[in-house]
Amino acid sequence: MTSFRFFHAADIHLDSPLRGLAGQEGNAVARVRTATREALDMLVGLAIEEQVDFLIFAGDLYDGDWRDYNTGLFFAKQMGRLKKKGIPVYLLHGNHDAESQITRRLELPDNVHVFGTRKPETFALDELKVALHGQSFRQRDITENLVPDYPAPVSGAFNIGVLHTGLGGMGGHENYAPCAMEDLINKGYNYWALGHVHKASVLHKKPHVVFPGNLQGRHARETGAKGASLVTVEDGDIVELTTVPCDVVRWAVLPVSLADAERFGDVIDRIHDAVEAAVTEADGRLLACRIVLQGRTAVHEQLIASEVRMLAEARAGALGLGDEVAWVEKVVINTQPEVDAETLAEREDAIGELQRLLQEATGDDALLAQIEDDISKLVRQLPHEVRGAIDDSVLKAAVDGDYAILIGEVSPYLSARLTAQGD
Repeated sequence: MTSFRFFHAADIHLDSPLRGLAGQEGNAVARVRTATREALDMLVGLAIEEQVDFLIFAGDLYDGDWRDYNTGLFFAKQMGRLKKKGIPVYLLHGNHDAESQITRRLELPDNVHVFGTRKPETFALDELKVALHGQSFRQRDITENLVPDYPAPVSGAFNIGVLHTGLGGMGGHENYAPCAMEDLINKGYNYWALGHVHKASVLHKKPHVVFPGNLQGRHARETGAKGASLVTVEDGDIVELTTVPCDVVRWAVLPVSLADAERFGDVIDRIHDAVEAAVTEADGRLLACRIVLQGRTAVHEQLIASEVRMLAEARAGALGLGDEVAWVEKVVINTQPEVDAETLAEREDAIGELQRLLQEATGDDALLAQIEDDISKLVRQLPHEVRGAIDDSVLKAAVDGDYAILIGEVSPYLSARLTAQGD
């Protein structure tokens, strides 16, 4: 066998719409909007620089149907760059860019080879003695195990299986094209190039079973470095596998303790310190961060009453670090008042009455039924993809139908709002 190198990437989600950017301006926000394109551009540049022999995309190039042809034109342009350097591309479509999901299409350069949807097929690179086996999704919801129908390994070749799969629902992802690790190991291939799970991981060696993760983090649940796997093979053995960062925006969640904060200004200072420290760990990328304020603090009520200002102050502090250095997506207030709920319930005013009502509500079946009726109507109006992406504890409790938990979540918020207005 010969020696060769290849990039394995997945889950590009090109031109994926990003929530929370409406009405925001500035270079940092513009960078976040175009991050998936810039990440793909970087991957292609690295493939050319590293002089890889081929490139694999294991599904979800796109994030659903194109809004217009510009998405496809951008991808075609990037593939054209690879064609000029003689680098072939092998790709399949996953649940987000399944055949049934994409209504607009463009012809791609002839260096791009797409696995079909009807059955698994094989592409052979005779000079390298490599065989790539894969199958694209025909529709979004593929519920059967595709692996048994993948062909037997080609004798004398380095066999690569390309598959978009939930692999048993890893990481909370939908379990599309479900299969077990044993299915992959027993197939007899040398390398499984997987896609769908957005966290990079090498799940097995000999054979290698690899998720490269997504190319660019798109929100606060996709933190840390993101990129593609660069694989070096010598005489049929994988001698090196590294994750090469391709992201241009680095997401982070920054917990900020306010345990002994006495003034609103203390909060601003601590947020600034946290963002500044995180910038040094972003490897020169734009830092996109979510601030989580936590701990018992004397300024809890003031924070609840000043959420809009709090976010503006945090963003102003980030802008003060320089252009395209940091951007604050959200400030989550998870602090608690210094006075606990039991003490509030003893008050002889509207605040105490509300606290007592909330404490009793979880045992009131009639009230819970009314809450369920009201909330469930609103939840049903949420798009499926929004329900699956919720990370707010109050909304999650509503979507999950945990109405007792919902009451527990909103209780401190309502009490704090009243306390801030009434004291």
